[in-house]
Amino acid sequence: MKVVVTVQHPGHVHFFKHAIRELETAGHEVHVFARENEVTAALLSAYGIDYEMLAGASASLPSLARVQLTYESRLLARAWKIDPDVIAAIGGVAASHVAAAVGARSVVFYDTEHASLIKRLAYPFADEVCTPDCYTEDEGDKHVRYPGYHELAYLHPSRYTPDETVLDDAGVDPDDPLVVCRFSSWDSSHDVGQGGFDDLTEVVERLESAGATVQLTAEVDLPPELADRELSVAPERMHDLLYHADLTVGEGATTATESALLGTPAVYVNSLRLGYTTELADEYGLVFQYNGPNRHEEGVRRAVELLGETDGGRWQRRRARVLEDKRDVTDVVVDRVLAGG
Repeated sequence: MKVVVTVQHPGHVHFFKHAIRELETAGHEVHVFARENEVTAALLSAYGIDYEMLAGASASLPSLARVQLTYESRLLARAWKIDPDVIAAIGGVAASHVAAAVGARSVVFYDTEHASLIKRLAYPFADEVCTPDCYTEDEGDKHVRYPGYHELAYLHPSRYTPDETVLDDAGVDPDDPLVVCRFSSWDSSHDVGQGGFDDLTEVVERLESAGATVQLTAEVDLPPELADRELSVAPERMHDLLYHADLTVGEGATTATESALLGTPAVYVNSLRLGYTTELADEYGLVFQYNGPNRHEEGVRRAVELLGETDGGRWQRRRARVLEDKRDVTDVVVDRVLAGG
């Protein structure tokens, strides 16, 4: 089969990387097209994935619309020449449109219920919409549910083994409590009007006052007083750091989920609730989410409390329960891509 995979975010690289290798090993022809966003190009290169960059990064919502139009028009031109059997994507706006235009089957993976604009633009044109089974909405006859989370496409134990050297490379003393913080930019279409922490500097100061070493990763420029806490390890080693951390604190649902699936508790502070973070919070006790008007204070207070707790083994026990219940999601991706072949 001829397969096109589209990548518009670093998380998409992680999600598809093992599926791309499996499809190519099985003899299928895979073409990867990307739009630059944060470290997308760096990750594709680090994983040895051949790709073509079709559009650059966007600095605002208006520029995102222009960049997306450029990306979609260039993807269409490439697809006409390739004549693919299937186009796969996360979100899938460009993928579903282009697939419909060139007569390919489109397989869209998604997990974000509140992304109404993306859903309105992509779902009507998609042949298949694949979501985790904790997704709270019904997308009709084309909706395929599976037991898993996007992050289990690359963090399932069959796909991922943590690197023990990451703490040395990050300059972190293994005897010190480590907190990884992830701060969001709030410039995605589904983040308009939403928010997380009130004061990033206060978050870091209170964690450090509780005895933690804090490492930061952010979609925005950090305040000058926090610049020296920014992560120094390569982006493809972020998951190693999350695995060895004692706690993750942040505004990003993906990072909170990655952390939880690695057995590191996550404090998730965001005005939006998602099906998958709610399940990880309510069913498995690996995420502590705060979405209300007092989310800043409640989230920081809970983070400090977690740093003071001593039974670290319970997080790995809870992780084991998740892994018993959920699938290796790369297997799901490959199955759905080849379903029409």
